[in-house]
Amino acid sequence: MRGGVLHAARGDVQERLRTRLPLVVHVLALGTFLMGTTEFVVAGLLPEIAGDLRVNVARAGLLITVFGVGMIVGAPLTALATGAFWAVANVAAAHAAGPAAASRAVVGAGAMLANVVGVPLGAFAGQLMGWRGPFWALAVLAAAAVALIARAVPDDGAARHAGSFQSELAALRSGRLWLVLAACATTTGGVLAAYSYVSPLLTDRAGLPAGLVPLALVGSASAPSSARSSGAGWATPGRTR
Repeated sequence: MRGGVLHAARGDVQERLRTRLPLVVHVLALGTFLMGTTEFVVAGLLPEIAGDLRVNVARAGLLITVFGVGMIVGAPLTALATGAFWAVANVAAAHAAGPAAASRAVVGAGAMLANVVGVPLGAFAGQLMGWRGPFWALAVLAAAAVALIARAVPDDGAARHAGSFQSELAALRSGRLWLVLAACATTTGGVLAAYSYVSPLLTDRAGLPAGLVPLALVGSASAPSSARSSGAGWATPGRTR
C-alpha cells in the first residue's frame, strides 16, 4: 500500500516536472509586463506631464497619439516595435514550451500584471519623484530585459521559416479578418480613449485626491484582468467543443 502511494507521488512529481514551463516563457512574460507598463503608464502620469510641460491635458494627451502612430508604423517594419513583440513573444513561448503547455497564458499574464501592478506603481512613483522617474526606471529595466531575452530565447537556426511578403498580403483578402480587426479597433479604441485620460477624470471630474489615483487604477484594472482570466479558463479545448 505504502509502495503504491510513493510510486503515485513520484509519478505526480515527474509529471509536474515535465509540464513545468521553461524559463524562457517567464522571461518573455517579463518582457510583456515591461512593454505593457511602458505603454499604459502615461495614463496615470498625464496631469504631472501636462503641468511640467506647461500645456493642458488635451495637448499632453497627444503624446499617446504619437505612441499609437509609432505602433502602427513600427510593428510591420521592425521587430523592436511593441506591436511586433507581442506576436513574436507568443510564438517563441509556444515553440519553446510545446503546444500542450499554457505558455501563451503566462506571456499574456505579463500584460495583465502591467495594468494591475505596473501602471499603479508608475503613477505612485511619478507622484514621488516626478513623471520622468518611472520612464527612466522602465528604460533601465527594458535594457536589462533585452539582454536577458537574448540570452534565454533559443535560436531555432535551420528551423526558421521566413514568410514572404506576398503571403502576408494575401491574408488581407479575408473578409472575416477585416471584421475581426474592425471589432478589435472599435472596442480597444473606446477603452483606451477613456483610459488615457483616467487620471484627470478622477481628479478633476470625480474629485478624487491625486494620492488615491494609483489605488483607483488598481481597481479599474483588476476587474478586466479577472474577466480575461475567467474567459481564458472557459476557452479551453474541452469547454469549446
